Amino acid sequence: MSTGTSSARELKQFKDFGGLASFIWSVADLLRGDYKPHDYGKVILPFTVLRRLDCVLEPTKAKVLARYEAMKGGQVKNLDPVLNRITGVSFHNVSKYDFEKLKGDPGHIAANLRNYIKGFSENAREVLERFGFEAQLSKLAEADLLYQLVVKFADVDLHPESVPNHVMGSAFEELIRRFAEQSNETAGEHFTPREVVKLMVAILFNEDSALLTKPGIVKTMLDPACGTGGMLSVAEEYVRKLNPGASLEVFGQELNDETYAICRADMMMKGQKAENIQRGNSFSEDGHEGSRFDYLIANPPFGVEWKKVEKAVRDEHEKRGHAGRFGAGLPRINDGSFLFLQHMLAKMKPVDGRTGEGGSRVAIVFNGSPLFTGDAGSGESEIRRWILENDWLEAIIALPDQLFFNTGISTYVWVLSNRKRKERRGKVQLINAADFFVKMRKSLGEKRKELSEAQIAQVVRLYGDFQEGPHCKVFDAEDFGYRRITVERPLRLSFQVSPERLERLKAERAFAGLAESKKKGAAGAREAEDGRELQEAILKALRSLEGARMWKSRAAFEDELDGAMKLAGLKLPALLRKAVLSALSERDETAEVCLDAKGQPEPDAELRDSENVPLKEDVHAYFEREVRPHVPDAWVDESKTKVGYEIPFTRHFYKYQPLRPLADIEAEILGLEREIQGMLQEVFR
Repeated sequence: MSTGTSSARELKQFKDFGGLASFIWSVADLLRGDYKPHDYGKVILPFTVLRRLDCVLEPTKAKVLARYEAMKGGQVKNLDPVLNRITGVSFHNVSKYDFEKLKGDPGHIAANLRNYIKGFSENAREVLERFGFEAQLSKLAEADLLYQLVVKFADVDLHPESVPNHVMGSAFEELIRRFAEQSNETAGEHFTPREVVKLMVAILFNEDSALLTKPGIVKTMLDPACGTGGMLSVAEEYVRKLNPGASLEVFGQELNDETYAICRADMMMKGQKAENIQRGNSFSEDGHEGSRFDYLIANPPFGVEWKKVEKAVRDEHEKRGHAGRFGAGLPRINDGSFLFLQHMLAKMKPVDGRTGEGGSRVAIVFNGSPLFTGDAGSGESEIRRWILENDWLEAIIALPDQLFFNTGISTYVWVLSNRKRKERRGKVQLINAADFFVKMRKSLGEKRKELSEAQIAQVVRLYGDFQEGPHCKVFDAEDFGYRRITVERPLRLSFQVSPERLERLKAERAFAGLAESKKKGAAGAREAEDGRELQEAILKALRSLEGARMWKSRAAFEDELDGAMKLAGLKLPALLRKAVLSALSERDETAEVCLDAKGQPEPDAELRDSENVPLKEDVHAYFEREVRPHVPDAWVDESKTKVGYEIPFTRHFYKYQPLRPLADIEAEILGLEREIQGMLQEVFR
């Protein structure tokens, strides 16, 4: 039982976050009819936060009021530090009301509740304002629902000794997931399964176990897409269990008002600095500009476009380059995943070259797209290149599908650091944990699988051992690089003047345009007439070459063409000459190679191809082995060669499954046919 005013009555208590979330969810039934289901969260979430704040402050409520009455109007102008020392957290309330007292005056519930909210310190009021709670109070009062909700929430036990912070956080996230389903929103933007967070945190701290057990150690962590702060809470709890004397100061940024408010409230209730949680878009409004952190963790929304902040991002990329956050490159507009990662890498602490101290570790959840999207030279490939050539990528862990709440796709945890231990330098570890899961008895949205504690420990062990095996492979960073070479083949054209090809010439834009004029009136008519006369003159000159003859050499045909034009007293401009050559030619493998002005073979754009040559392999040796035997006249245009990087994760763990014998397949088909025939006989009997 909790102390204070609630000691004389029994409060509803819950064994886990699921039961708590279900009870709070059931309270929403009161809103049916007056609210649409997708608006329930606008009431239930702020009421849950308010009740939690009420329970946190309950044990010290009387002392705070006494001190406030004794000191108000005195010489001390800022009472916040004094009152916060009494509460033991970073907020307080000086109203005489709490949930228990609000129940005692149903006739003035709206005014009393407003008085209660006004009594909170400014940081707590700001949280409630983010929910737009004031507008809901008026609506609830008009519908005679306000008192009923206060009574319902007053009967639920949200005291910290009954509901620890991590359980409260999980309950908030479960509520958000359910409300998001009601409004067809993506709950996964705010809710990362707890077992995934535990895995990421364990991997993140795995290399620093000795460091984190030092007495009085203080470290910092940032989540730039923190949602309700679930990842930060799990990380903080992990460090506290590892070393009660250690301190992990957490920072975050969140775009959504409701989840930002919940995260801020959670930080206040745990005694963390609520101002460490900033609101806004991390891309365009860096809430922690200039700050560096020991650890960075995130589960950014998958495949979310960044068009709204495109100008700010492109400006930083173009004007600041690597001095800003996005110097390595920009991904395609419909997926900002790599922007989050660049933002995080820009906030790593530098490593002291003399002592080797400092540096940071990063863990982020991605879908499969960042592994391979984008050809050599694209924004995504350049970002991968930047990461791998700086030797920051430690490991990528493939997780099972159907693990997240709003999507059934496969996901990957990327682990990065600018202070790799010696044996990891220049290496990248791939861990395939796609088969590490247990089926859930009841699915939650798209989530049908989860990781057990034993499976989390197994993945962490695979990561820490850094040994190759069925589920783990280790590569050189350079193994993921390649040169994209452009393979050219010579242009070969034959030429003929025939009725069909002359018709093609008439359709050529440069030729047809001779009979058109932009001028108006008589001048335009004269110009068009002159153009038609020139067209006829050119066609007449070309018909002098008409016949069965086929030219296999462009140079020879051009000589004949020049001669025919000269006899006709014509000189073709470059654009018109190009149109004539295009219309009268066809590709012909038996023709001579067309040469450019320097006497070099001219490439045929239609036969152009490309090859990806592993970075470790010599381009010329590869070309002679893989290309030359098939196309002897080909060459590499080295001016077009680009370096690219991709991580074909699935390919490295692919296991060939031999095809079933034809006899087995035939037997199965015959068996099915007999079964169908038997069923049909039953139907028509």
